[in-house]
Amino acid sequence: MEFLTVKKIFCVTTLVAASLGLSAGASAADGQVNFEGQIITEACQVVNNMSNPAEVALGKVAASALAKKGDTASPQKFILSLKNCPPSVSAAQVSFDGDAATSENNSLALTQVADMATGVGVQISDTSAVLPLRTPSVAYPLTAGVDNDLAFVARYVATTDTVTPGPANAVATFSITYN
Repeated sequence: MEFLTVKKIFCVTTLVAASLGLSAGASAADGQVNFEGQIITEACQVVNNMSNPAEVALGKVAASALAKKGDTASPQKFILSLKNCPPSVSAAQVSFDGDAATSENNSLALTQVADMATGVGVQISDTSAVLPLRTPSVAYPLTAGVDNDLAFVARYVATTDTVTPGPANAVATFSITYN
């Protein structure tokens, strides 16, 4: 009986020592990241919420207009509206999310349906440039007490050198960060 107790103590001691050795190696640090932010009491009312999504008509575009990778169709403007903004927020940035058409995350993948178009995605831009997915837009200034319209554009972009015709719809969600 005494031999089993000593054996158990030895096993437990060995396990503790091994775990301490592993955790000491895992705690070596090469740098640090500080996360800062604030939870606010109120924010703007998002007009284009999940039950009232913005609709963007990209129109009918000939596959030949998207002849090679990177070609784009005419941009279509769309607005995201924020209203009843409190005086405590002065600017907003928007990040779009969805399935990416390519590894660069610069365009949305098309919604999977029968006979859908291929070789094309939907690209979103803010006032300055193409807006990769999950990347904050420019900061749009907000004014309390008025409707604030945040302007964006969307367009088809060829993701390959061969685009085939068919339905070409996409869906994005968006998040707003207030400054």
